[in-house]
Amino acid sequence: MAAIQRSIPYTPKAPIRLGIYSQAVVVDRTMYISGQLGMDPKTGQLVPGGTMAEAKQALINMGEILKTAHCDYNNVVKTTVLLADLNDFNSVNEVYQQFFKTNFPARAAYQVAALPRGGRVEIEAVAVLGPIVDSPMDNKL
Repeated sequence: MAAIQRSIPYTPKAPIRLGIYSQAVVVDRTMYISGQLGMDPKTGQLVPGGTMAEAKQALINMGEILKTAHCDYNNVVKTTVLLADLNDFNSVNEVYQQFFKTNFPARAAYQVAALPRGGRVEIEAVAVLGPIVDSPMDNKL
């Protein structure tokens, strides 16, 4: 059986890891991006301004990680949004649509008991590497 390639991309433009994990892991042509909090990479602190500000920073951080693999938000095929309060779902959506404009990734959203550093939102993603060509569904699945 042929070996599968794994690499660990890193960028200082996203927060350094707080635990025993990587910013992302690339296996073959799939990138698994660890949950991103709304942390300022320069200070290591959550950005002020609440849930919307944190969601925006989390997605900016995700974008910097995507860049390490020569990707952008269009390469994202799945996200998971973790919220400290599910009542913030619509606010996060307002920010989310600034980054994902068409052909939205599949998504799950959950309310959780707590997030690291007292965060209000954390977003993880799965992206595919390489050029993306959108094709219409032909209902033959």
